[in-house]
Amino acid sequence: MLTGKHLVILGGDARQLEVIKKLNELDAQLSLVGFDQLDQHLTGTSKVDLDEIDFSHVDGIILPSSGTNEDGIVETIFSNKIVKITKDWLEKTPEHCSIYSGISTPFLDSLVQECHKELIKLFERDDVAIYNSVPTVEGAIMIVIQNTDITIHQSNVVVLGLGRTGMSVARTFDALGAYVKVGARRPEHIARITEMGLKPFYIKDIEKHIRDVDIIINTVPAKVLSSKVLSHIPGNALIVDLASKPGGTDFRYAEKRGIKALLTPGLPGMVAPKSAGRIIANVLSELLLDKFSGEDE
Repeated sequence: MLTGKHLVILGGDARQLEVIKKLNELDAQLSLVGFDQLDQHLTGTSKVDLDEIDFSHVDGIILPSSGTNEDGIVETIFSNKIVKITKDWLEKTPEHCSIYSGISTPFLDSLVQECHKELIKLFERDDVAIYNSVPTVEGAIMIVIQNTDITIHQSNVVVLGLGRTGMSVARTFDALGAYVKVGARRPEHIARITEMGLKPFYIKDIEKHIRDVDIIINTVPAKVLSSKVLSHIPGNALIVDLASKPGGTDFRYAEKRGIKALLTPGLPGMVAPKSAGRIIANVLSELLLDKFSGEDE
């Protein structure tokens, strides 16, 4: 249990509601910042402003999945107020106080370094990424159906990257009857693609494998779909870029050529916020329980 532990939850979207519910069940003391317009009554929690919190008694800070922007402002869909994390109040927190976020940003990296705080990036964990690949794939299927006039069955699909999300995407589109090619950089990934019964290619040879493509799904957070590469794909192809911002596509050139290219980070939170929230909540609660049980030993 987290009895007596004071956790501050700063902003976020519908996924945070599952996090609040889970941590509340574990008897944590929760201060919610950026939830003043939330109609749902959350028993056992306190909706507060930042200036109402005594940060010298805060055991953990939970940020939205997106972290902060370049100015330290966090997303708050349940409030019109600006919620900003600052060095001034972060330095007031106890030494053991950690920050939990889906991803980091340059602002966050710099801030935690200055304040000597631990930043836990949940989306870099293998378990979270694998669990999240399920709603990500479902979201990708939804986007493809909404933005094409062909069936996935018998379409030519190229998946870039065989990481935790790429593997799930490739396997699912293959199961739906698409002709799937998968581009990767590492020899062991090429071997795994072959073992999966799919057609592998090295990303350095991408131009040879996209001339007749219908759908490209990118999971690589690097500019793999450059203007030179895009000049070789059909104008009616659809690109779904699942990589974190800014994605791996030259969107300016794609627009110039009339190619529909969509940057879609955060799909789990859009297509299945309850399920995505439960994934975050379960992993976060385990991390907190492990941390504080260790302190008690």
